[in-house]
Amino acid sequence: MDDQTSSLWQLPQYLQSLIQSELNEGEKIIWVGTPIPRRFCLRSIGLVLFGIPWTAFALFWIAGAAGFKLPDFQKGFDFFPLFGIPFVLIGLGMLSSPLWMLRKARNTAYILTSNRAVILTGGMKTDIRSFEPEHLGKLHRKQWKDGSGDLIFDKEFRFEKEQLTTTARPRLSGNSECKTS
Repeated sequence: MDDQTSSLWQLPQYLQSLIQSELNEGEKIIWVGTPIPRRFCLRSIGLVLFGIPWTAFALFWIAGAAGFKLPDFQKGFDFFPLFGIPFVLIGLGMLSSPLWMLRKARNTAYILTSNRAVILTGGMKTDIRSFEPEHLGKLHRKQWKDGSGDLIFDKEFRFEKEQLTTTARPRLSGNSECKTS
């Protein structure tokens, strides 16, 4: 087995089995990679920065709606401050987004085969995006000093599902071997 496909066997077992089941007959793996979790998490920094004042305001609003005092249950209970709880939960979701991105990075594999490029994301739900050569276009590489980076295929294409149209660029983000892939 050559060095390019030996990295397949360094992946978790469930990702290996997903990759093997995705391959067509006669299709050969040229390269397999995974994102660097730390770099993947950096993509959520804007959400965290927005989540800080969001959550603080939601907590402040709940305190204000409660009259800035602890509730006195002997006089009854006011439900109005509870309307702020969904906003606090949304804020906590934003603040924990790096953990979600870390989990996503650990469950993602990039595969280049003899016929196509595949982005496979496992987890509770498996998401497999396959790109034929005609959908890839020119390659754009963003590389950091350590040799890692992003591979971005310049050609945009559209997904159409139930009258919802999305335009996307195939992107292998936070790749540890940006130049060799």
